[in-house]
Amino acid sequence: MKYYEVEFTIDAPESLMQDARDIIAAQAGEAGFESFEETEHGLKGYVQESLFDSKQLVCSLQTYCLPGVNTSFTVSKAIDKNWNETWEQEGFDPIVIDNRCIIHDGRHLPAAYYPLSIEIDAHQAFGTGNHETTRMMVSFLLTLSLEGKRVLDCGCGTGILGIVALRQGAREAVGYDIDEWSADNARHNAVINGVDKRFTSLLGDATILKEVEGTFDVVAANINRNILLADLPAFCSKMTDGAHLLLSGFYTSDIALMLEKTQSLGLSLIDQKEDNGWACIMLDYSLHNSIGVSTKVVAP
Repeated sequence: MKYYEVEFTIDAPESLMQDARDIIAAQAGEAGFESFEETEHGLKGYVQESLFDSKQLVCSLQTYCLPGVNTSFTVSKAIDKNWNETWEQEGFDPIVIDNRCIIHDGRHLPAAYYPLSIEIDAHQAFGTGNHETTRMMVSFLLTLSLEGKRVLDCGCGTGILGIVALRQGAREAVGYDIDEWSADNARHNAVINGVDKRFTSLLGDATILKEVEGTFDVVAANINRNILLADLPAFCSKMTDGAHLLLSGFYTSDIALMLEKTQSLGLSLIDQKEDNGWACIMLDYSLHNSIGVSTKVVAP
């Protein structure tokens, strides 16, 4: 996957520099940026070339105002390399979710028993359970009765959500991702966990759903806010009446916006989680409500 490296130069008093970095990261995150690193004079951010919108970034940065602070940025192509190489070689420590599920790699095996043990061999793919959004999505999946259900994982990364669902009794899982590494890695992890016969991994964005037959009982999407807002109608078009939709990849400050959009599509909030500023919501889909008139929602 190709990335742009955007260097933000911040002209600010030392006392305001960290606040400025935090605000810029939050605003850039809403414009599709995935990761950041602090520099002496500001911040570096990384965004997929296909998602980068310079005008949107400028508009986002203009929405914040700190007295005596000025920001400029330059854009260059990031070096095309395996950014996770060191991490892949070292692996990651096991992650326990709700004391029911443990996620681990082949180098760090569980030291204790958990009802659900998932092995993830990550190759340049997001979704090991280290990130708050992945943990919250898995936590919601653990609360659902998935026996015999059909599950769709949008932006599947390592395939972890589909794999968890299958190990919880789901009949079939379909995942898709725009990153070829991720689509391949999801297939690989399905084999490791013995669910490859029931798991399909596709390369593409939400438009690929037009090629997928049938509907789903559970749809999970852990992607950034703007893609979620754009793809929600496509998700709903593949959901059965009464299906559950799990969404994450956005901040708690975005919950009201997400709920306003989802209710207009016939979705009702069931529950929500928050972790370190990140949000995750679970909704119920009603085909009857999707035909009606939408009303404005105020976040709880």
